[in-house]
Amino acid sequence: MIEIISSISDFLWTYVVITMLVGCALYFTWNLRAVQFTHIGEMFRSLVTPSTPSEQNNEKKQKKISSFQAFAVSLSSRVGTGNLAGVASAIFVGGPGAVFWMWVMALLGASTAFMEATLAQLFKRKGEDSFYGGPAYYMQHGLGKRWMGIIFACFIIYGFGLANQIVQSNTLCDAMNEAFGIGTDTAAWALTLLTLVIIFGGIQRIAHFSAMVVPFMAVGYLILAIVILAMNIQQVPSMIALIIKSAFGWHQVAGGTLGMAVMQGVKRGLFSNEAGEGSAPNAAATATISHPVKQGLLQSLGVFTDTLVICTCTAFIIILSGIYTQADGIILTSRAMEHHLGSMGAWYLTAAIFLFAYSTIIANYFYGETNIRFICDKPWTIFIFRIFSGVVVLLGGYMTLQQAWCFVDIAMALMTILNLIAVVWLSKYAFRLLCDYLQQRKEGKDPAFHKELFPEADIEAWE
Repeated sequence: MIEIISSISDFLWTYVVITMLVGCALYFTWNLRAVQFTHIGEMFRSLVTPSTPSEQNNEKKQKKISSFQAFAVSLSSRVGTGNLAGVASAIFVGGPGAVFWMWVMALLGASTAFMEATLAQLFKRKGEDSFYGGPAYYMQHGLGKRWMGIIFACFIIYGFGLANQIVQSNTLCDAMNEAFGIGTDTAAWALTLLTLVIIFGGIQRIAHFSAMVVPFMAVGYLILAIVILAMNIQQVPSMIALIIKSAFGWHQVAGGTLGMAVMQGVKRGLFSNEAGEGSAPNAAATATISHPVKQGLLQSLGVFTDTLVICTCTAFIIILSGIYTQADGIILTSRAMEHHLGSMGAWYLTAAIFLFAYSTIIANYFYGETNIRFICDKPWTIFIFRIFSGVVVLLGGYMTLQQAWCFVDIAMALMTILNLIAVVWLSKYAFRLLCDYLQQRKEGKDPAFHKELFPEADIEAWE
């Protein structure tokens, strides 16, 4: 079964997914006037001042998810073991050149992240404690195609409720065993119990957990990478040259490894930053904000943070160690850390892996729950899914890394294809929303959206 799934996955990635990702990213970048480059200041402004005063007062009276909390939930899914094990696998299989193609996908893919998050905000629905939405919802309420939304919901439940959780659990258990000799049984059961504690608290507990943990782990990891770069400052120019040379070099072309570098860079880049995959919009839809574009800008910033900062930190640590051909996955990252910092590096990495993997498992669960609710919004279905999620996390500790990646790759491919079709179909709304936002900013206003802009659309959550 794994061989069959792997063959299907390779075909989809080689001939379909990469073409769609690059094509859509270029199309969105052109029509959005390169919003991911020209409005970086607006991204940080939306992060610092995400709400109007009236919204801030409203949040004190009701349980609402802030723009930053929604950003943190999506970033906790992005910033996971893909930043540690995924980058290592990309370099091990595709060589240092894979890092360059991860950068390219982030720079272009940020426009796709903007599109899907903005659409998720536009077509979000009202819940008891917060808003909710995502690709399945804009497929139903934007395109009027519930059947398409159900298919996507099944893909994301499989991808994030099963496949992605396996990778996170597997990576964490391997790291605990490598660093401390902790057995799989102990690590897997402990992780499962900790997961159940958070997910049974619902979206409010998930959002607060992510808002506290994600900034801490991202800044801590960045500081560590800066220290290692300072220790190896003389090797940095040659490292950059190696990455560029491996991405375009004649030796790679002649040896047939250039295509592998591109493939691994795109695949692992997408697994890490999730731009176009349709996962992050589920978190983006929960925010209480005054204009959909604000959350779109934040999601673009999330892609940059994930790939250009966190993934780059891991890549530099691995390549500077010079041992990137000796192991795969998290074992490679761990050995690279140990090369630079001794046993302390392995211990630090294990702590980082725990935070990265655990926060990602929590965010992944939320994506699955959101889409379970789309298909059948009954309390018993949510209860069963929570128990099922715990079982999957437990089983993930016992699988091999290659088996785990096999399931993730096919899930990502199917989700991405369906989501990009919907985003392109609905792109006119996002383009008009950006024009509306920029016009209001030009007039000196804090942009606010009114659903009268789209009288023909099925918009529920906007007054």
